[in-house]
Amino acid sequence: MKPKARSELGDVTVHNIKQLKKLNSVVFPVTYNEKFYKDVLEGGELAKLAYYNDIVVGGVCCRVDKSEEGRRLYIMTLGCLAPYRRLGIGTVMLEHVLKICEKDGNIDNIYLHVQVSNQGAIDFYKKFGFEIIETKKQYYKRIDPADAYVLQKTLKRSDNKKE
Repeated sequence: MKPKARSELGDVTVHNIKQLKKLNSVVFPVTYNEKFYKDVLEGGELAKLAYYNDIVVGGVCCRVDKSEEGRRLYIMTLGCLAPYRRLGIGTVMLEHVLKICEKDGNIDNIYLHVQVSNQGAIDFYKKFGFEIIETKKQYYKRIDPADAYVLQKTLKRSDNKKE
């Protein structure tokens, strides 16, 4: 009997950040700058590499945005190499993000941008209760289509918005 494949998350460190850069360059149609990766290294639990049988196959990078309206978690990137899709790796990464929000208890919603043509990603996030809340025209530069949907999942806060 073949052993069950293992999916697990690991920290992003100075030693493996190049793997994240390479992964992002293959998975996403946009290029991220050095500042993005510098911020990722300081992100702690908000940035993870996804391993499948000890091979890096995915990654997730988030940040918390604070505004007058409250705190929101922005998923900057969440992606997996094409041959490893539909194996539950994206789910493991997204559930990690949801757990962070739950533990924090003070995050109003989670949001991200998805290219309007990326039906696979849109369907994936909808399964987790994300909704399309707006379309950003010309969000992406140098890729077609350039429009992005903003997908958002509203979190139920236990304190009913008491500050």
